[in-house]
Amino acid sequence: MKILIADDDARMRQMVKQIVAGLATEFYEAGDGGEAIALCAAQRPDWVLMDFRMRPMDGLRATAEIKTRFPETRVVIVSQYDDAELRAEAARVGACAYVLKENVQELTGILMGATLDIIAARSTAAVRKSREQTP
Repeated sequence: MKILIADDDARMRQMVKQIVAGLATEFYEAGDGGEAIALCAAQRPDWVLMDFRMRPMDGLRATAEIKTRFPETRVVIVSQYDDAELRAEAARVGACAYVLKENVQELTGILMGATLDIIAARSTAAVRKSREQTP
């Protein structure tokens, strides 16, 4: 699985990378939302772990652009702000989850759970297709 970590704090990017290291085959890092969009275009990550507050482009604007251009990419907002309005806005622009930085270890469960769901769905679809093709 390919993971892009977008955060303006290099130490936070490194910490997130260490937490999810066992799940990724490739990592990419971006220091702001604009860099994250460019890396999504070039590398097509499966997941983007996106900080909320970055300059010059924040994580919500970047998430909206990523989900418009690359709808198959899943985005998790990783923020220090525990705010219901921010969570709602993140969901509105297409983020599939919102994790507080103090609970960043939750990312492993989110990534593993969603990946297992995707694998199960693909497997079920393959079995159905096989059954449909069998006379």
